[in-house]
Amino acid sequence: MTAPGSADADRVARLAVALAGVARGERTYMEVCGTHTMAVSRFGLRDLLPPGVRLVSGPGCPVCVTAVGDLDVVVALARLPGVVIATFGDLVRVPSSRSSLARERAAGADVRVVYSPADAVELAAAEPDRQFVLAGIGFETTAPTVAGALLLARERGLANFSVLSLHKTMPGALRALLDSGESRIDGFILPGHVSVVTGSDCYRFLPDEYGIGGVVAGFEADDVLEALVMLARQRRPAIEIGYRRAVTAAGNRVAQQLLARVFEPCDAVWRGLGAIPGSGLRLSDEFREYATEERFAVDAGTPVEPAGCRCGEVLRGLIDPPQCALFGRRCTPETPVGACMVSSEGSCAAHYRYRAIDADVGDAANRVEPPGAATDAGTGDAATHGPAAADA
Repeated sequence: MTAPGSADADRVARLAVALAGVARGERTYMEVCGTHTMAVSRFGLRDLLPPGVRLVSGPGCPVCVTAVGDLDVVVALARLPGVVIATFGDLVRVPSSRSSLARERAAGADVRVVYSPADAVELAAAEPDRQFVLAGIGFETTAPTVAGALLLARERGLANFSVLSLHKTMPGALRALLDSGESRIDGFILPGHVSVVTGSDCYRFLPDEYGIGGVVAGFEADDVLEALVMLARQRRPAIEIGYRRAVTAAGNRVAQQLLARVFEPCDAVWRGLGAIPGSGLRLSDEFREYATEERFAVDAGTPVEPAGCRCGEVLRGLIDPPQCALFGRRCTPETPVGACMVSSEGSCAAHYRYRAIDADVGDAANRVEPPGAATDAGTGDAATHGPAAADA
């Protein structure tokens, strides 16, 4: 196991012993936060789990859950004359059906990486003769910053700034996972950053309707282990807060009010989960003039999933990344086939980066799959055809 960073090593050891003492029977817990995904692998926490306890990653990486069809729209927009795409870095290398923003940029498209939505506003203000499209990717944590950028753009009277809102909200994805019945989930480690905004009350439906508990966790090794101990100790499913230094039951009311003003719920398609009613955010009527889809009509074509990629199954907790035949061979961070290997918060990227630490990886990069596995395995959201596998 790697050093636990700022977490106290003795506390980590005590929590591991406590978990072994309270864990009963076979249990599968799911974390749904990209930062948790990375922390679990970075700290080698799977090595500390007692027999019978399994920890899987769910749809917690915003870039990973962005549907291929939505990526196709972004690529199509990048091809329009006079349009500049502003986006976060992870999105640039994610393969779409037939290309990627990286390939379009190499072919001459103007694609710029920004570190905050406000940066995109400043770019638009500096170049009024060009149309700037901010690709809004993220959950309830990122959406308020995009909302703030829209307020700034309107205040400055920018007519050349728009937002393609691909934002998603977490509760709908949790419902979809449980409604599908595919994955055995005995409890959730709930996202810390998202819950700072939403609060923990938005997850009350988990114990009330599904009989499943959850714990909002922080991001250090002891935070994650504490959440697992809290889950294992629950005799009646409940929603608890382990990340008490940042999260409350009610959340950030100011951020919630900003979201409610600038956005409204809409249906959204998630990679691996399909269409989930009310799980997306589109611009409200007050800000509709800044919606990219109101300004530009593009034909993105029919979406095609990367051949052999099992990212959708990873996001549903059905398989661990090394079980994909492409993992560590055709699909690496340098040559990614699927989004889960591109994003810094992706489960495949985390397993690969910390494969010498993470017990679940072992020698997966050297494992030989049965002949044809790379093409026959894509039964989740993977297709058996399409050029996107080479589009990184």
